[in-house]
Amino acid sequence: MPLVSLTAVLGIAVTACSDDSSPDDGPTKTPTKTAKASPAPAKSADDPQMREKKAALSTYARMWDEQVKAYAKADIKGTDLKKYATKDALGRAMGDLLLMKRAGTAAKGAPTHHNTKVDAPIDLDAKIPKAKVTDCLDITNWPTIKRSTGKVLPFPSTQPMRYLTTAQAEKWGKQWIITKVETHGNRTC
Repeated sequence: MPLVSLTAVLGIAVTACSDDSSPDDGPTKTPTKTAKASPAPAKSADDPQMREKKAALSTYARMWDEQVKAYAKADIKGTDLKKYATKDALGRAMGDLLLMKRAGTAAKGAPTHHNTKVDAPIDLDAKIPKAKVTDCLDITNWPTIKRSTGKVLPFPSTQPMRYLTTAQAEKWGKQWIITKVETHGNRTC
């Protein structure tokens, strides 16, 4: 499926967006028969699902922090992006940075994230546990600038300011890492 490159988001048209997938509806709940309704038990910090989801979301947030640093100077040097992203996610960011460097642009500010969550339970017994992160990315305060002048470049007129973003995360050893990021520019949120 073609992806919306983040440089397109930043004002450098690279690829078109489309979306062939539907959002994951998450787990279904099986009704239980009880004589009396009782509140669901609160999830504790000791819950392995909760702990791993939190760790995957932390890695996702840190990946974005490092990507923002890299896009601010159109260079990965001096960032820890490689510590939090690999495979397609890192390759995509590196491609964006190369295009930004060639165009003499950078990004100012930072995106914001809304309703960020891990979509479904994580199979903690898998050889490589995986998680799907869903996020509503808001780029309103993350414009592209001309590096030589600092002039803010306008967003393309068709560019939504808030749209669905999904990421694939894998647990490698003790650390989660983001392997793929997809922006769904045609799915606003």
